[in-house]
Amino acid sequence: MKKIYTRLAVLGFFLMGLLFWIPSCAINPVTGKQELMLLSERDEVNLGRETDIQVVKEYGIYEDPKLTAYLNDIFQRLGRVSHRPQLTYHFKIVDASVVNAFALPGGYVYFSRGILAALNSEAELAAVMGHEIGHIAARHSAQQYSKAQLAQVGLGVGAILTESMPILSSLAQLGVGMLFLRFSRDNERQADDLGVEYSSKVGYDARQMARFFETLERMNPGSDRSGLPGWFSTHPNPEDRVQVIRVRAKEWQEKLGLKDPKVDKESYLREIDGLVFGDDPRQGYVAENVFYHPLLRFQFPVPVRWKVNNRPSQVQIVSESQDALILFFMIVGTSSREAARDFVSKTNALVLKADAVLVNGLTSQRLISDIRTQRGILRVTSYFIEKDRKIFVFHGSTSIERFQNYGALFDHTMKQFKDLADPKRIDVKPDRIGIRATKTSDTLENALRSLGAPNEKLKEMVLLNGGDFNQVIPANTLVKVVERGH
Repeated sequence: MKKIYTRLAVLGFFLMGLLFWIPSCAINPVTGKQELMLLSERDEVNLGRETDIQVVKEYGIYEDPKLTAYLNDIFQRLGRVSHRPQLTYHFKIVDASVVNAFALPGGYVYFSRGILAALNSEAELAAVMGHEIGHIAARHSAQQYSKAQLAQVGLGVGAILTESMPILSSLAQLGVGMLFLRFSRDNERQADDLGVEYSSKVGYDARQMARFFETLERMNPGSDRSGLPGWFSTHPNPEDRVQVIRVRAKEWQEKLGLKDPKVDKESYLREIDGLVFGDDPRQGYVAENVFYHPLLRFQFPVPVRWKVNNRPSQVQIVSESQDALILFFMIVGTSSREAARDFVSKTNALVLKADAVLVNGLTSQRLISDIRTQRGILRVTSYFIEKDRKIFVFHGSTSIERFQNYGALFDHTMKQFKDLADPKRIDVKPDRIGIRATKTSDTLENALRSLGAPNEKLKEMVLLNGGDFNQVIPANTLVKVVERGH
């Protein structure tokens, strides 16, 4: 009984503290109204900086200094006219084919190369950049973090009473999960308004944002193999979005006296000429049930009908029935034995079998272990393989009951890891966006055909150009085509 009274006393003090904590509201920079905000601006910047490190590691950055500098110039101009010009804004291109853009607290914005391929003018680009800056200016991401923190406080209250539920120690543990949080429709509407405002203030025709969203609706972009979600997964579509944007754009043009706002289609298209389009095989690809990595020069088989998600940080291979998983990744090191020992230490794995093996002449360690998780005990086959002063790691996991169905398959896959020496598998090139001028006035469909667009890619290329099959375009108009790699 005394113990219960003690807990209730602690809970009482805790709730009293919470009541004093919650009214510490902040003024929203956009609305000027008070709102619940548990992150200071300094907290936002620190959180954004920490999460940025994880984003870069998890999804990779598209390295094109010239293109990045061009985009960043427009981005910085937008940041300076935002409601939070004092922030240091950071812009990066994520090396992913998914069509999406993301904002993190503190001034961090990411565009995938997939969305860059889908945009068709500087005006569209500036409006979408302004939309993402709008999320930061209105503190939408920080609001979501505050809600998450309050939810964790709720878990902490429950833990005092039940002693059974752990509490997360830091919001930073949400990490790249921030990219998967879904904004509300009210957040989206406000970000649209701010995107229109900011892009208009730097001289662009914000009506082009409506044009881009019309293209997105026709594309209906989903997730890609990097694991990143598509636009509508994180940015819900407000009602009458296109019409509202056009009205807002007209209002801002009249307010600012913009007689001839910029579109700059040709400038933008020339800058993205040569942009990698779709999956980049140089970062790894599957052909005939074998995974090849041309840059790191290795290969291994993939179980038939298993789904492969190839991310910069790891390869995820999921069974058809989703009851088994193979993870493959690389760590820096020279000793497979030390890597295996470190794995056991960090996971508290119960080792059932451990031995030194050669995998196609490569020094390796093999483990079979049981690992306790929140969902039960997993049985795991692990290989730690030394190659080129790196350690390549496989973990094949499933339940103890299903291990007899998958254990041999795990072993078969991992034992066939080997050097890649076939020039045909090494010398691969990605598809790229090519910018070409039409020769005569014709429909977009015929223009693309005359430029070599294959029938199976015609619909995709029409959408990439933000047009319609029967849209008539003048001679010498720049259009996008997808140039095939090999």
